[in-house]
Amino acid sequence: MRKWLLSLLFVPIVASAQKQYFLPTDDPIVDEKEKPMIEVYLPKQEIANGCAVVLCPGGAMRWLSWESDVIKMASFLNEHGIAAIGLRYHLNKAPMPQGMKMPPMVDVTHPEAFPKADANPMHTPQGDSIICLAAKDAMAAIHMVRDHADEWHIDKHKVGYLGFSAGGGVAIAATMLAQAAGAAEGIPDFICTNFGPSLGPVDITKDAPPLLIMTRADHPNVAAGLVALFMEWKKAGADAELHIYGDGKGPYELMTQTGETTTETWSTQMIQWLKAKGFIKVR
Repeated sequence: MRKWLLSLLFVPIVASAQKQYFLPTDDPIVDEKEKPMIEVYLPKQEIANGCAVVLCPGGAMRWLSWESDVIKMASFLNEHGIAAIGLRYHLNKAPMPQGMKMPPMVDVTHPEAFPKADANPMHTPQGDSIICLAAKDAMAAIHMVRDHADEWHIDKHKVGYLGFSAGGGVAIAATMLAQAAGAAEGIPDFICTNFGPSLGPVDITKDAPPLLIMTRADHPNVAAGLVALFMEWKKAGADAELHIYGDGKGPYELMTQTGETTTETWSTQMIQWLKAKGFIKVR
């Protein structure tokens, strides 16, 4: 009975996008459905705190887990006064190369297996080009949010990413790209990544955005890749925090908080981190 009541209380009100915008791209896409775009989910104005999160959904760079990583997450963020921006980024539509095998699985104790935190299991010219396009989409999303900051009641200095799985890799790639280009308007103020290691080598500077990492210790490659990412941030003297949960199961998404695992608390811990870093005012 207790579990049933907790589950019932947890069911979020489904968020609906208030605005949709296509993003600029230098990729000649023919199909309108494949154009990169953002969907904007704004909190009630009376509780808006100025913080905005660009949601980069997971899906192995081949699909987007929109319902769990954007729709449900937007409801949760809106309830906390945070604007949520769902990002539809470029995806890899090419078939898997014939004969390509997955690399050996690396556990959390061997982050050195991923130099420069590059945990991409399959580098191919096609795949890397899509990651680059997706990173440009994420940069454009940050830029667009700041352009509309006044209209959407957002503080342009409190705009960051929350990436899930491959979406975390997109957020990190976008940050590296923006920093390398000196494009200040495309650099996020913070990065949160859930189960999302870097999909390419990183080059971190001391002024890199604060980074929050959350993962489970038993996830092959991902956990080790995220430990490596944490170490790159720390070696540069940048601000990073790492949560490695030792329990839980299933997809890494918004979870019912039953008190039976620590993994299920990641969402509330993320809110606490945003408060502690000054992106949400402590009331």
